[in-house]
Amino acid sequence: MIMPAGRPLLLPANPRFIGLSLVLALLLHMLLGLWGQDWVPDVLAIAMVFWTVHQPRKVGLVLAFVMGLMVDVHESALLGQNALSYVVLCGLATATQRRMLWFPLGEQALQILPLFIAASVVEWLTRLLVHDAWPSWSMLLAPFLQAGLWPLIGAMLLAPQRRAFERDDIRPL
Repeated sequence: MIMPAGRPLLLPANPRFIGLSLVLALLLHMLLGLWGQDWVPDVLAIAMVFWTVHQPRKVGLVLAFVMGLMVDVHESALLGQNALSYVVLCGLATATQRRMLWFPLGEQALQILPLFIAASVVEWLTRLLVHDAWPSWSMLLAPFLQAGLWPLIGAMLLAPQRRAFERDDIRPL
């Protein structure tokens, strides 16, 4: 397997670790949702896109839809509103997956920002069409915060998979 120069070798992610990280992201999303602020970044969306990009065979559109329905039930939102947003987000992430893997996490944040903006606009438009009230403009700030958190969350999720180039007896990994 050819790796770009200077990149550490990565082992495939453990499915249990993927599931645990998504459950923890869902719980953190629910906890942050208690504030009731629209500008709070969607940690679950970041984790979903991350695993869609890095493990597309294990995390995809069906899981994004199911997680979106869970968020809809928790927020007492229109059933399918967040699910639609997550499916659009993961579908766009799948389309750009091969290109994004060639960039480091910092540059991936710039690549992922339009995807987060598109998902936020989809959610904003569904709220506009369904509700009588005008959605909050602060909701459009969240994608920029999500893109800013991308390198940090990405580094945390990639940490268990990093392996040294040369294995020796001194290092446990």
